[in-house]
Amino acid sequence: MPSTEELWRIVQQQQREIRELKAKLEAKERQEETRVQTTEAKPAEEAGEVQELKRQTSILAKELEKMRTLLVIPEEPKYKSMYGLGPAASKVYQVGRGLSIGGYGNALYTVLTDDQNGGRDQADLERVVLYTGYKFSDRILFNSEIEFEHATTGEGSEEKGEVSVEFAALDFFIDPKVNVRAGLVLMPVGFINLIHEPPFFFGNRRPEVERRIIPTTWREVGVGLFGELLPGLTYTTYAVNGLNALGFEDTGIREGRQAGSKAKAENLAWVGRLDYAVPQLPGLTVGASAYLGDSGQGEIQGAEVFTQLYEGHLQWHYRGLEFRALGAWSHIGDAGKVSRAAGEAVGREQFGWYTELGYNILPWFWPDSTQYLAPFFRYERWDTQAEVASGFKKNGKLDRSLWQFGVNYKPIPNVVIKADYRNIDADRGDLADEFNLGLGFIF
Repeated sequence: MPSTEELWRIVQQQQREIRELKAKLEAKERQEETRVQTTEAKPAEEAGEVQELKRQTSILAKELEKMRTLLVIPEEPKYKSMYGLGPAASKVYQVGRGLSIGGYGNALYTVLTDDQNGGRDQADLERVVLYTGYKFSDRILFNSEIEFEHATTGEGSEEKGEVSVEFAALDFFIDPKVNVRAGLVLMPVGFINLIHEPPFFFGNRRPEVERRIIPTTWREVGVGLFGELLPGLTYTTYAVNGLNALGFEDTGIREGRQAGSKAKAENLAWVGRLDYAVPQLPGLTVGASAYLGDSGQGEIQGAEVFTQLYEGHLQWHYRGLEFRALGAWSHIGDAGKVSRAAGEAVGREQFGWYTELGYNILPWFWPDSTQYLAPFFRYERWDTQAEVASGFKKNGKLDRSLWQFGVNYKPIPNVVIKADYRNIDADRGDLADEFNLGLGFIF
């Protein structure tokens, strides 16, 4: 897709060519009028030249109209991930100029194998999301994600539903190696925090490790750089407001996210990520990320709460095969003081990892099909209290593993229908198994 400036140059060139052709055609027509008046015969080659001029003028006029239309209504972009964001979130990068609208949504029905701990079967419109972006020029654009959860704002109850800005940032393109992003940004950690659109991950629910250890969806206010240092080697790095340790719980750091809502910024943090697409093995990407920063925010006396989170990941797409592996480990400083403030044993260390494998079997039965049918399997292990501060006791039920299998079916690339079965084991007692049936879409 040409840039707006390139389209405008093409339009101007075509306008000049049309003017020149029209001038030649008018000159030929004047010669014809003179001939008619003097009853002079018209050479055959001149008649052919006039017809050729008319043909060229008509073709150029049609092309000019097409270019003018592209300046106003860009062609539908192809869905592909750009600059670390999901395909639907990347639409604004592919337009010439102006407004871009995209989005995604998902719904699911969950059946539990028993009603332990008050659990019940449930149907839920989990999310409907709108991406809105505006490309001011080839060098400056705005991109955002607004999420509606659980079909309602819940009359003030966050558990019933809420409306949130997931990210909202300005991008300034300087050079392929160095570009600037500022605003409410997604933390570049793991797979799902950046690309969480339903057609692009297995199962109806996001991996637990990327919810409990990496607190997806995780976003903070910040500014930083992104780009491609070498072919296939990309990076993202931000300075952001830190987490708020007053929100830390025995189940992890998830509630310490501030999400740009009057975020306390007494303490700042750094987050960075590297990814490398291995040229010798097409489809293979390896990468890692890190988050470092104090989380005390002046809220816990005498505690800086230095928080570290490290994550490594690998992804391989080969023909119909899709494989992912991810591991994450975090450490919380001053865990004893944080635990006393929270009234529960906040883990000094947390860890989690998972691996999953899926395979599109449809080409074996229908080679020319553009549809997609992939059975998958995932195993996860995580513990939000891998180590606790002296004087506090671990809760064995927070040391968990998960076995999950299911199938993703895409009648078209934009729409997915999912079914999966999950079994979660805890060190002290099992949780109810669940069957999930759902659907998702992007646009």
